[in-house]
Amino acid sequence: MLLGIENLHFKYNDSNRFSYPDFQIQAGNDLLILGQSGHGKTTLLHLLAGFITPEKGNVNLMGIDYASLSSSKLDSIRGENIGIVFQEPHFLRSLTAIQNVQLACKSAGLKADMTYLSSLFSQLGIELKINEPVNNLSVGEQQRVNIIRALANKPKLILADEPTSALDDLNCERVVKELKMAAAVNNSGLIIVSHDNRLINQFNNSIQL
Repeated sequence: MLLGIENLHFKYNDSNRFSYPDFQIQAGNDLLILGQSGHGKTTLLHLLAGFITPEKGNVNLMGIDYASLSSSKLDSIRGENIGIVFQEPHFLRSLTAIQNVQLACKSAGLKADMTYLSSLFSQLGIELKINEPVNNLSVGEQQRVNIIRALANKPKLILADEPTSALDDLNCERVVKELKMAAAVNNSGLIIVSHDNRLINQFNNSIQL
């Protein structure tokens, strides 16, 4: 098992709480988690990434229970093993697309594989934007750079929060294909949380929140 959750609950307050179905994902497999706004999708992704602590229940990554880790150790494990596609990209606007990706590699203490990164830009159709400042990119192009940044370190687990929400049908299909291909090539697990019903037919395994 790469990742599993059991009896997972989280609450912001007494009127805003979530409980999640148990699931497991193996290395090389993918899972789509669907739900409308307000159903706790992003909260679940943050629990899986270890950004927030559950009210009760367990998150287990590669046999390690998050509850047994200090904050610094959890940060280290996340940086080494998890690639996250955030719903809202956070870039250094003064840097180019490739510089933002390289910065993510440096932050994880890893050397950027430029051949691999260039291939990702090409496969996602933004090879001509690689040296453009992110401020010059469209919302959809920024989202694709966001995805490349998450894949840059060849993580064992890829977590994607609404990765297709800003994309048209063609680029939606392209992005899902690239995420699944990256997971397969690197034997990574892939979990996408989304309200985008266009994704249903592209996944064999799905959970409805």
